[in-house]
Amino acid sequence: MKLPTSPFTVTDWSKVEATSHPGETGHALWRTLNIGDLRVRMVEYSPGYLADHWCDRGHVLYVLKGELDSELRDGRKFKLTPGMSYQVSDFGDAAHRSSTAVGATLFIVD
Repeated sequence: MKLPTSPFTVTDWSKVEATSHPGETGHALWRTLNIGDLRVRMVEYSPGYLADHWCDRGHVLYVLKGELDSELRDGRKFKLTPGMSYQVSDFGDAAHRSSTAVGATLFIVD
């Protein structure tokens, strides 16, 4: 990921409009800031959320609240709790998808 040229920007996430994205179960609320090809998001997954797709996009993901289960298509599974992160490049490993039993709030850069 290469950060595009941009000015110093402060974001009040409470003022960024949320968009709803249904999962296979549950839903995600995204607050998104786009800067060129860079996407910065505050994401809230509802309890019982399961992504509706496998993802090959690279991310830097940080868990703020709740618990996130990340499953890789090859069968590996990881549980992330507040203060944990994962980093993966575009097509850098097996595709991944997210789920959560209790809900989660994430900060994601991709």
